[in-house]
Amino acid sequence: MSWRKGVLMLLCGALMQVSFAQEAEEVPEKPALPPVVAKGVVPDQATRAAVLERLHEIYGAERVVDRIQVEAVPAPPNWGQYVANMLSPELKSIRGGEINIEGQSVRITGEVDNEAQRQRVASALSMASSRDYTVTNSLRLGESRQQRLDDTLADRLIRFQSGSDQLTVDGRRILDEMAEVMRDMGDAHVQIIGHTDNVGRRQNNVALSYARADAVRRYLIEQGVREDGLGVVGKGPDEPVADNATPEGRARNRRIEFRIL
Repeated sequence: MSWRKGVLMLLCGALMQVSFAQEAEEVPEKPALPPVVAKGVVPDQATRAAVLERLHEIYGAERVVDRIQVEAVPAPPNWGQYVANMLSPELKSIRGGEINIEGQSVRITGEVDNEAQRQRVASALSMASSRDYTVTNSLRLGESRQQRLDDTLADRLIRFQSGSDQLTVDGRRILDEMAEVMRDMGDAHVQIIGHTDNVGRRQNNVALSYARADAVRRYLIEQGVREDGLGVVGKGPDEPVADNATPEGRARNRRIEFRIL
């Protein structure tokens, strides 16, 4: 299985590849996730059907392109079942990756956000196969998606017109940078969190924080970020990061945060 750019190779005398097409450089009017292409040779129709069913469950039928051929090639016992079991949702956490299954040897490569993800992927592969299969975990740790968002925001404040959900020019400029990063995150789910200071009624502040977060969501969608990858929460004054007793502190508390789910 490839993630954004890469190949999945399943070898058992048979050969199968599942890959994502390279994402386009230009942002389409209605951005779509890259296709998942399944191609190669499998020993029987049952294996082909099982692999496609799993890919449809994980990625959606509309993303899967079937180029699998069926030929009478040798395969270990229950190979098709084991291969289908290895196509699990945990693989979606890998970027630029590849899984190779040759006979009863499995090797997984690519980039994940942290060591916990690295171990979960290897564990899922081991549990999906029998004890006769050997899993080599060659996943590497990369910059996390959360870190990319934090680095892009760079402790800047997305500003609005006073008392409203209308973005300022500077606020839109920052969101243009955020949108560029988010468009490159594939199927990531990002929660947009609005915060306010403690001036005024709490109920009004919670409503304003939600309205501002939703304004950010709408703007990001206009810039080509996937609508179904964005969620909105309004926290109002409940989670300050600075002292509300000073103008500077209140300004820091009126903020938008982005959190990978």
